[in-house]
Amino acid sequence: MNQKAKDWLLLAGGTVLLTAGVYFFKIPNGFATGGVSGVGTVLGRITPVSSATWISILNVVLLLIGFAVLGRETGLKTTVCSLLFSGLTQLLEVVVPMEKPLTDQPFLELGYAMILTAIGSALIFHAHASSGGTDIVALILKKHTHLNVGMALLCVDFLIAVSSFFVFGIRTGLFSLAGLFMKAFLVDSVIESLDACKYFVIITTKPDAISDYILSSLHHGVTVEYGQGAYTHEDKTILHTVCRRHEAPGLQQKAKDIDPEAFIIITTSSEIIGRGFRGSL
Repeated sequence: MNQKAKDWLLLAGGTVLLTAGVYFFKIPNGFATGGVSGVGTVLGRITPVSSATWISILNVVLLLIGFAVLGRETGLKTTVCSLLFSGLTQLLEVVVPMEKPLTDQPFLELGYAMILTAIGSALIFHAHASSGGTDIVALILKKHTHLNVGMALLCVDFLIAVSSFFVFGIRTGLFSLAGLFMKAFLVDSVIESLDACKYFVIITTKPDAISDYILSSLHHGVTVEYGQGAYTHEDKTILHTVCRRHEAPGLQQKAKDIDPEAFIIITTSSEIIGRGFRGSL
């Protein structure tokens, strides 16, 4: 239940950040960096219908197509996220109308647009969901074709970004292309940061006390290996364990308190699959 509540909080927070990045920074500047928000931004300029309305229409249409083609694969979380994104965008259009960019610094606004949307998307992905839109297209392509989905979506996003050259001009088009590439790297970086865990290798002569702490306090498993120091020829026990990033300082300090002579190797892992970590929630 705690994990489900955490996932829904991440989903809500991610959607709010995504909406803020799109509405306050992408739409007013014409940054069409791909996805439904990019298409909506372009269509909002060349039609009498607002960008926020186009985003809502496109999200609902793609959701209906997703349910028709994929059935339950579309997912409850993706549906909620897509509808929340559309609803918040429409609400902001009424409450906080944006007739022009917030500042006269487009590069600054591009940075905030990419940071907010990247963090928002990463939080949504971390909650095992997506914001809908072109992600649904990806699922359909994956199910019915042998196309490389990632490459196909990148091509679609590239075409959307290129369209901004014709609708908004060369400067905005260049910003849109830059934003497209920034988004790709930022989302991956944020996801890796959210999933980061610490891998400990502890070489010690007091393995029982350290193992007890890991098992009883951190509730993580320990793998025990036996070895011998090549220089001292002294028998050693090697403990292998992984923990969350915020648990690492406590484990490091506890191991040194128990055995001041312990040799500790700590590395960062971007993904751990197994009980207590990803893939078993």
